[in-house]
Amino acid sequence: MTSRADLDWSRITPFQRRVYEALLLVPAGTVTTYGLLAKAIGCRSAQAVGQALRRNPFAPTVPCHRVIASDLTLGGFAGQTLGEELRRKERMLGEEGVLFRNGRLAEPGRLH
Repeated sequence: MTSRADLDWSRITPFQRRVYEALLLVPAGTVTTYGLLAKAIGCRSAQAVGQALRRNPFAPTVPCHRVIASDLTLGGFAGQTLGEELRRKERMLGEEGVLFRNGRLAEPGRLH
């Protein structure tokens, strides 16, 4: 696995870098939303953040699986909103102790 120090920031846009650096502050076992991440970097578009995460070349070092929708559902993963990729996101979060019940975050206190 690549360490944070080894990330080649020259491969991405300045906007992507702001998104990814903010996401690196979200610890394992917690999640944030696309909207909260956008707000953290001074961006008004949760969709723009989602697009940056969709293109994340540094996963899982930059843990895009820790970003969920504002309604506390899983949202998307790897450009998908259904299917195996979303199940993979849920498994990855489950390995960190973040669980979903009836499709929603089971413990809202895990929101960072």
